[in-house]
Amino acid sequence: MRLAMIGFGQAGGKVLDAFLEYDRRTGSNLVRAALAVNTARADLMGLEYVPEDRRVLIGQSRVKGHGVGADNELGAEVAEEDIDEVMGALDDVPVHEVDAFLVVAGLGGGSGSGGGPVLARHLKRIYTEPVYALGVLPSAEEGGIYTLNAARSFETYVRETDHLLVFDNDAWRRSGESVQSGYDGINEEIVRRFGLLFGAGEVEAGGEVAESVVDSSEIINTLAGGGVSTVGYATEEVERPDAGLLSRLRGAEAEDLDPASTTNRITSLVRRAALGRLTLPCELEGTERALLVLSGPPRYLNRKGIERGRTWLEEETGSMEVRGGDYPRRDAAEVSAVVLLSGVTRVERIKDLQRVAIEAQENIEDIRARSDANLHSLVEEDAEELEPLF
Repeated sequence: MRLAMIGFGQAGGKVLDAFLEYDRRTGSNLVRAALAVNTARADLMGLEYVPEDRRVLIGQSRVKGHGVGADNELGAEVAEEDIDEVMGALDDVPVHEVDAFLVVAGLGGGSGSGGGPVLARHLKRIYTEPVYALGVLPSAEEGGIYTLNAARSFETYVRETDHLLVFDNDAWRRSGESVQSGYDGINEEIVRRFGLLFGAGEVEAGGEVAESVVDSSEIINTLAGGGVSTVGYATEEVERPDAGLLSRLRGAEAEDLDPASTTNRITSLVRRAALGRLTLPCELEGTERALLVLSGPPRYLNRKGIERGRTWLEEETGSMEVRGGDYPRRDAAEVSAVVLLSGVTRVERIKDLQRVAIEAQENIEDIRARSDANLHSLVEEDAEELEPLF
C-alpha cells in the first residue's frame, strides 16, 4: 500500500521519521509523500529523515513555536486556524501514486491528539482516497490528563477517519527502561508490524511475485466500514538462501523442504501472531474482518499453510471476511506473520481508558471549583475595606 503519511505532533513526527528510515533501509518505498506537522519548533528540528521542507510549524501566532502544553482543545483550535497552511503543504502530493492517507499521532498529548482529527476531516472533504489514522495510546503511568486527552481524541479520531489503527504503549513499555529508549523501542515495534502490513503487494519491477497476492485493495476492504483495528505479529528465523558456501552446498536439501513442515510453521506463526501481544489487546471473538499476511523467503511459504491459517482465524473470530496472502522477500532471514484484526469491539483497555478519563475529568472540574472558592477566600473575604486599583 502506497501512503501519504502525516506525522502530527511529537509522537507522530517520530513515528513518521522511523517509517522513512525503514523505507530507506529496506527499499520498501511505502511512504510516497511525507509531512510532519507540529506546534513545537524543537520537535520538528529533532527529526532526522523528514526533509526540512516537509516540516510545517503551526500556531505561531498563538503559542510562538513552544507547543500547546498537552492542551488538545488548543491543539484542535490551532490546527483549524492554520489548516490552509497544512493543506497547502499537501498540494504537491502525487495523489495518483497514493492509495490512502495515514495520519500518525500520539493520542495523549496536545498537538497530534487535537490537531490530527481536524486534518483528517479536511482530507476526507477534499480527497476520495481513504483517510486512516494510526493512534498511539499513552501508558497509564503518564497521568490522568494524558488519559483524558487520549479518551477524547480516540472518540474523535474514530468519528473523523475512515479507520483508526491503534498501538497501546501500556502493552509495550518495559519496566526499568528510560523514557527515550522506551519510546525508541515502541517506534521500532510499530514500524516493524505496520511496515510489513502495508508493504504487502508492493513489488518493484523484477521483484518476487506472491503466490497468493495481497495488495492495497485487500487492506482497504479489510478496513472498510470504519471502526478500530489491532495488529498481531510473530516471526521465526530461517536459514538465509544467500548465507554463503554452506548454504550453496545444501542447495539440494533446501529445495526439498518438507511441505508439511512448512505448513505447520505457518499455522503456528498465525496462532502466535493472533494470540500473542497485539498492538491493542482485545478478544478475537467478534472481530468483523481480518487479514493475514505471511512474509519471508518464497520457499518457506505455501498456499496450504496460508489457507489453514485463514481458516483458523475464521473460527477464532467468527468472521466470514478473512483475507490472506503472502509477501515474498527473497533476502529475508525470517518468516513472519502479520494479522490485521479490523472492527474489534471487545477491548477492555478502551473501557478502562474511558473510566479513568471520566474520573480525571470529574477530578479536574472539582479542583477548579474548589480553586475558585479558595482564591475568593484568600483575596476578598478579609479585605472588604480595601479597594482594587481598577
